[in-house]
Amino acid sequence: MSVFDFTSLSPNLILDGLESVGFKVDSGLLALNSYENRVYQFHDENLVKYVTKFYRPERWTETQIREELNFALELDEQELPLVPPLSVNGETLFNYQGYYFTVSPCKGGRTFEVDNLDQLEWMGRFIARIHGVSATKNFELRPALSVDDMLFNASNIIQASGFVPKALNLPFFTILEQVNEIAAAQYKPKKQIRLHGDCHAGNIFWTDKGPHFVDLDDCKTGPAIQDLWMMLSGDRNEQLLQLDTLLAGYEEFFTFDTSELVLIESLRTMRVVNYMAWLCKRWKDPAFPRNFPWFDSEKYWEQQILMLKEQMSALQQPPLSLTPM
Repeated sequence: MSVFDFTSLSPNLILDGLESVGFKVDSGLLALNSYENRVYQFHDENLVKYVTKFYRPERWTETQIREELNFALELDEQELPLVPPLSVNGETLFNYQGYYFTVSPCKGGRTFEVDNLDQLEWMGRFIARIHGVSATKNFELRPALSVDDMLFNASNIIQASGFVPKALNLPFFTILEQVNEIAAAQYKPKKQIRLHGDCHAGNIFWTDKGPHFVDLDDCKTGPAIQDLWMMLSGDRNEQLLQLDTLLAGYEEFFTFDTSELVLIESLRTMRVVNYMAWLCKRWKDPAFPRNFPWFDSEKYWEQQILMLKEQMSALQQPPLSLTPM
């Protein structure tokens, strides 16, 4: 089974897989928004709603997935608002015809409002509580954020893919190399802990009880700022206000090392370069051309050249700094 192979993951296979671990689907399957995995909502004969996630083959090993699930259970035991996997006969990870999958309670919510300062302060407290637990031990098998992987290997994937139009090869790869060198030189984290890893607004669900996460699919090791910077938006002054608010909540529960602020733009660079490589790697999956039709176009790569030039400028600016108390 290849990394792109969801072709044999038919509705019947999913239903049979769920039935094999004791879930009787009485509703059909409602596909939820997920590109990396295949995620479906269903309800059983008692009208209880669940979500099942079928993992992309070969992306993670079984032991890496189990480390993610154990992390989720560890946070749940500390009463942190995260939807944990359900256990059936002591097992949270199931395998059916080569596909690993989990089942969780269905818990939705509203979109996190990135410009809502009250919600930002709440998120600061939430992330700090997670970090208070995550800093007590290390991942053994989940990867760490790495410039080798997210900058240099990612750049090689982009180049080998052939997606960059020939006429744009020189300007694109020239600016990419320059940005990579600056970002790699800046990314020198002093301390790394277990992270959510992909803490942006689209992964945060909000209810009247506050925020929660639905899974930890991208959990990895890295600096604490990785779980904070993606909640900042707008111009520099707006980001400074948001950062002050976010860290005011964070430091109620955990200490933040302000020296990590210098890592924000290198982490942003790693994210955008890795994102381009991710699209290159996943293009053979039919879901990607359908949902990202603009990727295979000259205009997209022209825009990426401009984006990388802007990112080079951002890397050369002074880092965000906190308002003195």
